[in-house]
Amino acid sequence: MFHRYLRHVAAIAAISLVAGCDLASSGASGSDGPVVVGTTSAPSTLDPAASWDGSWELFRNIYQTLLSYPYGSSEPQPDAAESCRFTDGSSTAYSCTLKEGLKFSDGTKLDANAVKHSIDRIRDINVDGGPAGLLGSLDRVETKGDREVVFRLNQPDATFPFVLATPAMSIVDPEEYPAKSLREDGRVTGSGPYTLQSYEEGKQAQLARNPNYKGVADRHNSEVTIRYFQDSALMVKALRDKELDIAFRGLAASDIIALEKGSNDDGLQLIEDSGIEISYLVFNPDDPWTSKPAVRKAIAQVIDRPRIAHDVYQGTVDPLYSMVPAGLAGHTTGFFDDYGKPSDSKAKKILTDAGITERVPLTLWYTTDRYGSSTAVEFKELKRQLEASGLFNVTIKGEPWKTYVDGYRKGEYQVFGRGWFPDFPDPDNFIAPFVGEKNALGTPYPASEITKVLLPESRRESDRGAVVRQFEEAQDILVDDARLLPLWQGRQYIAASDEIAGAERALDPSTIMMVWELYRKESW
Repeated sequence: MFHRYLRHVAAIAAISLVAGCDLASSGASGSDGPVVVGTTSAPSTLDPAASWDGSWELFRNIYQTLLSYPYGSSEPQPDAAESCRFTDGSSTAYSCTLKEGLKFSDGTKLDANAVKHSIDRIRDINVDGGPAGLLGSLDRVETKGDREVVFRLNQPDATFPFVLATPAMSIVDPEEYPAKSLREDGRVTGSGPYTLQSYEEGKQAQLARNPNYKGVADRHNSEVTIRYFQDSALMVKALRDKELDIAFRGLAASDIIALEKGSNDDGLQLIEDSGIEISYLVFNPDDPWTSKPAVRKAIAQVIDRPRIAHDVYQGTVDPLYSMVPAGLAGHTTGFFDDYGKPSDSKAKKILTDAGITERVPLTLWYTTDRYGSSTAVEFKELKRQLEASGLFNVTIKGEPWKTYVDGYRKGEYQVFGRGWFPDFPDPDNFIAPFVGEKNALGTPYPASEITKVLLPESRRESDRGAVVRQFEEAQDILVDDARLLPLWQGRQYIAASDEIAGAERALDPSTIMMVWELYRKESW
């Protein structure tokens, strides 16, 4: 049933010619030479046990998981595993048998014990805001011989195969990755399609084919360089100067529009993906001001999403009124239904009814190097809207991603912006990561009706199209609490040289780039 979530990839510029050529040569891999990718999504860590963020972009290509998404599939398929299945009728026991002869990149044997070690250490290390929150339904991991791993769940969970397919569940070498602490030497030992040959934090990752790899990735290039940028304009300039072959993640709206208009003449192609990325604000429940529901609801009443989508992002994003984006089961327009159009007078009444008559001091935090240079412009617009209401005094502050993550996990930020690229294409993944004592934001949000009733109910249902009621009710609770405020739903854009093929195949259902799909076209 997940076929409905498959992305519809459309080229905006020069794509008819490109697509025609790709289709005509679909049986050939083209040149296997090196490819250079630019992105604003730099890793915050190299250890999968520490990451529930965009570090997964790199992990997908250098580590391996039991399950993954071969091109064309929106449901997890075996990768390091030979086969996986629920072995009971209640979806509480999930068994995987590994492929024979698996090895890590250094030649060390990859067996069932390595899988158990990799999953267990995520929970034992338990990084704040880390991926342990994905394993709430896991009771224990068992091994049977060298090749069989059994996951015993504490409740039925039809989404568990999707969790195992996330890069958070990357398999690591027990000899190199401590059971109770993170690996800190800046090196990687994985079993993915590529090895990490060198890494400069925040600057560049150099990947080369892993000769020991046994998985589903059909690599069409010999090596990949990933360059990390903080600014879209600099990334696009590097693309135009032929220092990059591909630019992905974090393209500013102005650059997208310019590429759309001029790519035919520039030897570039622009590919649009109807992805399910969302952007939202998070309110700190321990702050003296944002702990007050009236303050949060007044902010929700003031913010003008269409103006942000039009003025800041020039129509490259769409206003979003629920945490579950359009295109997934359970999507609603809850914030619009409750608040309607932006209204300063309604916001003022919300505050005065709560006894708040002075301007509310707010500090809005954003990351300077994660979601693209449009983020700074967006936060200036948020400040303008909130202060124009006469109800708020707003300060804006920005930090690089690594500092930013540390800050919000420690509860230092009053209001902060986050983007969410889904772990897997299911409504569960737009609710569960943000609630509970252990969540992706490092901020406890009990929401017991969601965590103890609605999510468990939905996870008993293997037909994910039949869980609309649970997610609509969950979103009613989120709207009423207003601790999370959705802003917009994005589309994914890839800008590439006309010399590069495979870009239209390179995004998995979670919009993570599978760099092995990229290659240089042969002369024709």
